[in-house]
Amino acid sequence: MHNTMGTTVTKVQTAFRLDEELLNKLKVKAKKENRSLNNYVETKLMEVAYDEPNEETIAAINEVKSGKKLEKLDLQKFKEFLEAL
Repeated sequence: MHNTMGTTVTKVQTAFRLDEELLNKLKVKAKKENRSLNNYVETKLMEVAYDEPNEETIAAINEVKSGKKLEKLDLQKFKEFLEAL
């Protein structure tokens, strides 16, 4: 167990059987990011497990899928807005 921002996280040791080539690729990617294999794999699994869009994102996706005509961005006005910041 360890404490992350006031929340206790329990870690459980487990074992998986992985294709040797997949394991080697994961090791290379972890090394490139200067991370342990365990940390790299856990992070990637968390990205997959918690990759759920919030309500606002779901609404935006549904709006685009519905085919409604969306506003066009006036690029010049947007550039002027950014310059004003």
